[in-house]
Amino acid sequence: MRRIRTATFTSLDGVIQAPGGPDEDTTGGFAFGGWVWPHFDEASGGLMDEAMGDDYDLLLGRRTYEIFAAYWPHMDDEIGRTFNAIDKYVAAGPETPLTWAGSHRLEGDLAEAVRALKATEGRDLLIQGSSEVIHTLLAHDLIDQMTLLTFPIILGRGKRWFDAASTPRTWALTKTRQSASGVIANTWERTDLPPRTGTFGEIEPGAAELARRERWAREEPGLTGKEASRDR
Repeated sequence: MRRIRTATFTSLDGVIQAPGGPDEDTTGGFAFGGWVWPHFDEASGGLMDEAMGDDYDLLLGRRTYEIFAAYWPHMDDEIGRTFNAIDKYVAAGPETPLTWAGSHRLEGDLAEAVRALKATEGRDLLIQGSSEVIHTLLAHDLIDQMTLLTFPIILGRGKRWFDAASTPRTWALTKTRQSASGVIANTWERTDLPPRTGTFGEIEPGAAELARRERWAREEPGLTGKEASRDR
């Protein structure tokens, strides 16, 4: 059985959109493309190489595939040679031409297609970029390992690593590294444990706490602006 891994650049607030350059992905009016560059050095490059590993095939969403397919076939460096030689499994419809050598279209429901692919013998499946693929696979609990390279920047908007559909799950931190430029690489392994909860409060809530709970239960959800600031 294959393992599904991610190796992802992320900001402190979880944005993963367009780390490589200003024109990489301007979807939604994103204006900070290339945010990785000012903090990228030999050490952080080594952290990414370590996160990617040596033996994998790529698992990509449509937009990331199109970005990669327009760039990597023309590169003759170590990563380019690897990417060009391995298999690429792509979550894209028939309107997307798979012109990059070694590309394979995932047909039908994405989660089911990836589950079937994961059950085959072969190399790890490495996700790069591909936020929508990550969201789907986290929702279906199909990712085995996550390596997040967190950069010391807040972007405020853009495509994010997590969404609200992720399956609740406890993850185990297995490795952490840091570069001099402030990049922190954390590797997390999936466990079979659901989230655990507890409390620092009193075992038996007092009258004030019970009143607070009752008051909050009556409040309308979705408060915004000044109303949210006042009540929360």
